[in-house]
Amino acid sequence: MTHTPVALDSSGRRLFAQTDELRAAGPAVRVRMPENVIAWAVTRGDVARKLLTHPNVSKDARTSWPSHTPGSIPWLYPWVDVVSMFTSDGADHQRLRRLVDRAFTPARIEAMRPAIHAIVTDLLDHLQALDPTGPIDLREHFSYPIPTRVICDLFGVPDDQRPQMLRVIDSVLTTDVTAAEAETIKDALAAAMQALVDSKRHTPGEDMTSLLLATHEEDGDRLSHHELISTLILMIGAGSETAVALINAAVYELLHHPKQLHAVRADRTLWSDVIEEALRLHPPIMYLPLRYATADIDLGDGIVIRQGDAIIIGFGAHGRDPDIHQSPEAFRIDRADKQHLAFGYGIHYCLGARLARLEAEVALPALFQRFPQLALASDVTDLQPQRSFIGTDVTALPVELHPTP
Repeated sequence: MTHTPVALDSSGRRLFAQTDELRAAGPAVRVRMPENVIAWAVTRGDVARKLLTHPNVSKDARTSWPSHTPGSIPWLYPWVDVVSMFTSDGADHQRLRRLVDRAFTPARIEAMRPAIHAIVTDLLDHLQALDPTGPIDLREHFSYPIPTRVICDLFGVPDDQRPQMLRVIDSVLTTDVTAAEAETIKDALAAAMQALVDSKRHTPGEDMTSLLLATHEEDGDRLSHHELISTLILMIGAGSETAVALINAAVYELLHHPKQLHAVRADRTLWSDVIEEALRLHPPIMYLPLRYATADIDLGDGIVIRQGDAIIIGFGAHGRDPDIHQSPEAFRIDRADKQHLAFGYGIHYCLGARLARLEAEVALPALFQRFPQLALASDVTDLQPQRSFIGTDVTALPVELHPTP
């Protein structure tokens, strides 16, 4: 039996409720995304893990999604039409990943700790200088600038290019845009990355963009121009979004659970528990387009994903699956099992996961130490979610640094 595809929520307001509904409906459910893109949504944790390592599931639309014409659907450009390790399989995936993974080794990430400390301290000083009498947006003044400054420093984005670069990166996550708006975002994204490449061609440095550009110019077969632009979109985009949502979620939950905040203040070793529980309950990414079946896949319950069908994995649904976690909607840092798929699973596991965790590990204790009276603002009950079925972050997090009694 063929059912009418379910429209995937792009408002952000029903994202988690809808994943619960889809999970109850079957191991995979056909959903409709913008521009009438149809895919099988997978929101059961066990099925998601199975398909993320399945030999008949591909990330390469060029070879595995015959119904798609590259460039025909603008909003899919940064997710499907780019050519990076994110959209490649096998030898191409390994080749493209090797070009950047040297910057994300455990030793190199740990070596970034002092620079992250310096950024956090600078932002805390800035917060302290703000008018203390009213609410301030912690996202704007703290959680957002930390990872965006780190990733822009790592890739050598010039200061004058950063505002436009980040504006267009942010806009990619918005999924309730018109086709014309998506086309504008697509063009602006490519232009921002080309401007960065042009600046590094004239003024190279020790940053990752300069190193990738040198690789491209020395050996275009190893890294083509399209792959260079695509890799920059992937790395700067992923590096500037995930940790923002993680820091916001951890702050929000700790301020809602004062006993758990007291526990972590008394024992700093619990910060890793805070981070993992925040990732489980508030995964920065819900769905990440797309994967494709290279052969028929029988999931049982009468559900067969046919060869050539698109698949969208609910990474964020896994941590809230009641078949995996008891009381999955409760925030508990003493939870024994905090497993999640917030950074993916299998060969496409997020290269920047260790960096995102480090940024939160530095930022959170420093924030609560500097502002021990930190509190959610009174109007925080109606937080605005991102208009997206991809990202789960809020658009603002109002807090009071020094609340009046």
